[in-house]
Amino acid sequence: MSRPHASDPGGTAATSAFAHRTAVVTGAAGFIGSHLCERLLDLGAEVVGVDNLLTGHLDNLSGLRSAGRFSFQTDDVSQPFGVSGPVDFVFHLASPASPLDYARHPLATLKVGAMGTLNALELAEAKQSRFLLASTSEVYGDPLVHPQPEHYWGNVNPVGPRSVYDEAKRYAEALAACFQRSGNARTRIVRIFNTYGPRMRADDGRAVPTFMQQALTGEPITVAGDGGQTRSLCFVADTVEGLLAAATADHADPVNLGNPHEITMLQLAEEIRALARSSSAITFVPLPADDPKRRCPDIASALAHLGWEPTTHLRDGLRRTLGWAEQHFPRQATATTGRGVS
Repeated sequence: MSRPHASDPGGTAATSAFAHRTAVVTGAAGFIGSHLCERLLDLGAEVVGVDNLLTGHLDNLSGLRSAGRFSFQTDDVSQPFGVSGPVDFVFHLASPASPLDYARHPLATLKVGAMGTLNALELAEAKQSRFLLASTSEVYGDPLVHPQPEHYWGNVNPVGPRSVYDEAKRYAEALAACFQRSGNARTRIVRIFNTYGPRMRADDGRAVPTFMQQALTGEPITVAGDGGQTRSLCFVADTVEGLLAAATADHADPVNLGNPHEITMLQLAEEIRALARSSSAITFVPLPADDPKRRCPDIASALAHLGWEPTTHLRDGLRRTLGWAEQHFPRQATATTGRGVS
């Protein structure tokens, strides 16, 4: 079976490479995974979604499950799993991804980063398919270099409360790089920075959904620390286009995907409060352990090798997310506090 290659990564050739191809998406019922499945179907792909529903929800796939080119498997990829028929792409997104989730499920987070990645890579090897690892900006830890380029090795506490996620992803990158060097699979690694958009859970503890839930219910908006820590927020549709561009590009080194425009958590809280026309007060809570003070990607590599950069303005993306939240979030307070993380 011939394999697609992008002559203009991130453009029409890259996206048309998915027509009549089969893609496996682990973590398909999650926030980013469900959007990726939807976009792949839009591009004419056959999609096999795989998820154990630990933190994902079938509601995220409700519009896809009746599609003729979509199938779903309830599998824990930390255990060996299989997919019938030919496969052209394996997108490995499975993992708890918010601080609250990986605090609740620390061993599952480590297992899916280690054994889950190995099993997904072995599937790609067996099917002779392209493999994409959804890694994270958390591999940089609390960075001492700003903005963070891909050649920065990070400042990570290997035994701290966040280490189950940080180190799982760092190990996953090492596995993917090993398979690439050995020729066992053609792998791509993307480091996803803070992404937001529809289908985020109100109770997952990240800043955007937490602030929106609090603003919509009139509860105090809880900002960690003094609110001066920064994040760089990328709308989910832009992140998905970056994943597709990376999967088809001839570039095997890790690539940052994110929005290079920083905003403080206090500014974000004020922006969401204004968009929601909320009277919620802003209050301050303790800063979590090892919470990064600044987080901003250097996306020069993504622009050079993938032809990708985000196009959605923060305010526009927040409006779209808030519109979704108004329809889907519970109308009473949730038991979460803002963590300064998104």
